[in-house]
Amino acid sequence: MAGLYLHIPFCRTRCIYCDFYSTVGEAVQERYVDALLREWELRRNELAGETVDTIYLGGGTPSQLSPALLHRLFDGLGSDIDYAACREITFEANPDDITAAYAEALASLPIDRISMGVQSFSDDDLRFLRRRHTAAQAIAAVECCRRAGFKRISIDLIYGLPHQMPASWEANLRQALALDLPHLSAYNLIYEEGTPLDRLRRAGEVQECDDTLSLRLFEQLRDTLTAAGYEQYEISNFARSGAYALHNTSYWQDVPYLGLGAAAHSYDRKFRRRNIADLHRYIAGIEAGETCYEEERLDADTRYNDRIITALRTMWGLDLDGVAADFGEERRAYCLRMAAPHLQAGLCECRDNRLRITPNGLFVSDGIMADLLYVG
Repeated sequence: MAGLYLHIPFCRTRCIYCDFYSTVGEAVQERYVDALLREWELRRNELAGETVDTIYLGGGTPSQLSPALLHRLFDGLGSDIDYAACREITFEANPDDITAAYAEALASLPIDRISMGVQSFSDDDLRFLRRRHTAAQAIAAVECCRRAGFKRISIDLIYGLPHQMPASWEANLRQALALDLPHLSAYNLIYEEGTPLDRLRRAGEVQECDDTLSLRLFEQLRDTLTAAGYEQYEISNFARSGAYALHNTSYWQDVPYLGLGAAAHSYDRKFRRRNIADLHRYIAGIEAGETCYEEERLDADTRYNDRIITALRTMWGLDLDGVAADFGEERRAYCLRMAAPHLQAGLCECRDNRLRITPNGLFVSDGIMADLLYVG
């Protein structure tokens, strides 16, 4: 069992907060799709015979690709991958790219899940974030996908914007709930170094939301969605009726995955590989039959730390028996010793040999996980 990630780095415009690798206005999409297929040929053996059971097209903006190019991509991969056996095939989209015709084209492909970057239902927020769509377009895009037959639709929201208050966040959540979606993700706005948003902060033109207000907005998110029947199965992810994002859940459960495309990451439990974050050098290298990644061999300490950071994000928590089996009894004892203050404070709990962060600990989860990391 393994995941396949396809990075589509094309964007029409750049959002103010984004630090993912993407490029604007490139006219090489056809060559890029061919490079993805060629890279698959060059690297599919890295999966060591594992069956691809989840696929994720992320970006960038995958919905910048035309239906013809998407068919070309899926037709090429389909000679090796049984789409009918895949548990999930997710496609990221921007609302303003989704028309009725485009949604119907997506429905003709093996895609069975749409993840849409809405970010806010406030037009003022969207203008500040430099999003291309309006709130009305986002709502219409969801309905287009529904009419095309998609049942698995997720949206992303962002909270903690400058000047955002609980009342405006509540309005966002009410609109999200009105769409009656099976899945929703919500992220606290981060001022990533080098982004336009970070430069505005440094220049004093925007003020970052303080921790007290961010916590209040997070609790508002959790309480509102929980009351509406959603399960918070990961810090930023909420699902109804077990409608988890299966590909992303695999990341948190130590499942290997192969990442194709410029800036894509791969993981096979022994190595982590990072493709070059340069569109033209990536295409040229792949066309020459060369792989274009840096490789990091993972030692036991790094793998243990990765396990802490991923497993504790989820409601399933950290399997302590698995820690002992993979890293030794001493490491399990170390983990519990470092967790003791958080267990005593009610920020963590240990049941059935699983260590979990409690709802009270979720907002400070980064600090809890940092305390459990091993530094040799």
